[in-house]
Amino acid sequence: MKWFKALNKVQIPTVGDSKTIELGGKQLCIINNDDEIIATQSFCPHAGGHFSGGWCKNGHLICPIHRYAYDLKTGRGAEGQGDYINIYATELREDGLYIGFEESWWSKLWG
Repeated sequence: MKWFKALNKVQIPTVGDSKTIELGGKQLCIINNDDEIIATQSFCPHAGGHFSGGWCKNGHLICPIHRYAYDLKTGRGAEGQGDYINIYATELREDGLYIGFEESWWSKLWG
């Protein structure tokens, strides 16, 4: 896992809010759901809705366009959707929020 500093502590969204950031060549949505910081891909795989305009309900991220729901722990779409979103590891440290990306075998070789 390769860790990148994403935000300073004062930049972390407050409870119920989200924000979009660019990090490690990816656009991510940072969500504060009940004081748990979650990082996901920023766009819904169904129709491209931007998750920063969505909301959280019962442990799911809801897309603002067609109301598709994604589990905030696993990234799986609701039953019948047949899709998923990427969820990235987060870690709060003394100096801010870090996000971890899995390293592929290719990046380990050619890094």
